[in-house]
Amino acid sequence: MSSSYCSTMIGLFLAFLLGGSLCNGELTTTFYNETCPNVSTIVRGIIKQALQTDTRIGASLIRLHFHDCFVNGCDGSLLLNNTDTIESEKEAAPNNNSVRGFGVVDDIKTALESACPGIVSCADILAIASEESVSLAGGPSWDVFLGRRDGTTANRTGANSNLPGPTLALDVLKQMFLDVGLNTTDLVALSGAHTFGRAQCRTFSSRLYNFTGVGDSDPTLNSTYATTLQGICPQNGTGTELTNLDLTTPNVFDNVYYSNLQLNEGLLQSDQELFSTTGADTIDIVNNYSADQTAFFASFIVSMIKMGNISVLTGTEGQIRLNCALVNANSSSQSDGLLHSSI
Repeated sequence: MSSSYCSTMIGLFLAFLLGGSLCNGELTTTFYNETCPNVSTIVRGIIKQALQTDTRIGASLIRLHFHDCFVNGCDGSLLLNNTDTIESEKEAAPNNNSVRGFGVVDDIKTALESACPGIVSCADILAIASEESVSLAGGPSWDVFLGRRDGTTANRTGANSNLPGPTLALDVLKQMFLDVGLNTTDLVALSGAHTFGRAQCRTFSSRLYNFTGVGDSDPTLNSTYATTLQGICPQNGTGTELTNLDLTTPNVFDNVYYSNLQLNEGLLQSDQELFSTTGADTIDIVNNYSADQTAFFASFIVSMIKMGNISVLTGTEGQIRLNCALVNANSSSQSDGLLHSSI
């Protein structure tokens, strides 16, 4: 079965699942065919260049898309800087000194403004960059649904409350995904993006020391792996030390993430919850994806397209920002710097 056939079938499935909106005027895979036909090539080229000096940039870019879509929908609001009227989502607790890749987004936007001025939205840049990042890391490719427009405000309060955290229990994670229209299969499939990239010690160090108050580590964390992580993340460390999300193939987009969960080698508590929560319906999904990479890839594509359709702005809604960090009306006003994250 050809990849183009698979992409077509997935697209048809999504159109049915989302009430036909993907085909009938909202988002479409051909949105820039006439106005910016080389958009994906341009985005891919910038990311390939960035990967030469930053092997984790692909994972960072897809995380930007996740964190954008879970707050106000996929409207590029995460990219906005502080102004007199905007409280940037970049400084929300889950994002501050954590999300990164803004400089690469700026590079992509600059290149696209040169090739196709005022055409490609920042929200669409994040969607395209996510697909290209996965593909460049050895994962699947898919036709990205496009046509999003950029929001003109940010929601720091929403970013503080709506983004799934690394220590959450499974039932809380399920509810947070359900709140944005994503189901349990989407949760497990999208968590598979942790098959590449890095995490700071502060996101999982609570599993290493005094987990239940008696000086122990998380019992769902492989003891040998826990010892290794304790060497990377000392108890009185800064919390900003980095380690691989996938200890086996850290820079490759594959299904090994799920095999790691089966061995109690999920780095984040929220990851291991998918397999170690007694009686959970996620266990069978993890087992399936561990055994069948093709099944994981197919589900991941469907879930990425669903996530990318959350509360999008289209038509005359919003705007096409000329600078991803600023709404057009404020493009000449004072604001903070680009707030490029240190991670």
